[in-house]
Amino acid sequence: MVRDMADWAMEREIGGLVAGVDEAGRGPLAGPVVAAAVILDPARAPEGLADSKLLSAAARRRLALEIRAVGHVGVGVGEPEEIDRLNILWASMAAMARAVSALPHAPAAALIDGDRIPTLACPARAVIKGDRLCASIAAASIIAKTVRDALMAQACARWPGYDFSRHQGYPTQAHRAALAALGPCPIHRRSFAPVSKAADRAA
Repeated sequence: MVRDMADWAMEREIGGLVAGVDEAGRGPLAGPVVAAAVILDPARAPEGLADSKLLSAAARRRLALEIRAVGHVGVGVGEPEEIDRLNILWASMAAMARAVSALPHAPAAALIDGDRIPTLACPARAVIKGDRLCASIAAASIIAKTVRDALMAQACARWPGYDFSRHQGYPTQAHRAALAALGPCPIHRRSFAPVSKAADRAA
């Protein structure tokens, strides 16, 4: 079982409604980048909050349901077209801003995973490795990952040749082979080098 490394120290230091913010999907060759913002009461929060990458898929799904049952959740999406237009960093920042804006209650402050802060209406703090340190950011990582995985499962049903439900569009050997054989599909990120090369070969 994964040890719960995330705690509430930063949230308690700030006080009030504090949103943890994280994203999933910067590295894949296909699909959107998905950001989540989560506000939780530490006294009611699910046990076992941790970086989504350290949890099994079943644990992520269970925790996502528990987070939604007791917390406030906002989700923001950056589609492949926006990623290609802005680049993945700024599309991720835009998705994070949308996630905070989608919260049902405006937070007093936000804790952002990473070393950059999107443009928000509230004060914010960047926290490197925040998904392993801050419980609210860990919760956001779980929501972002489960939402993105569900979107990629839908994409797999529409474009089955790429097996998106198994590797979620990451540049695995299997995905690169499918990309070489089939060329890019509409949700591939054309600005990513492996995709642009596959598109050139298919032209």
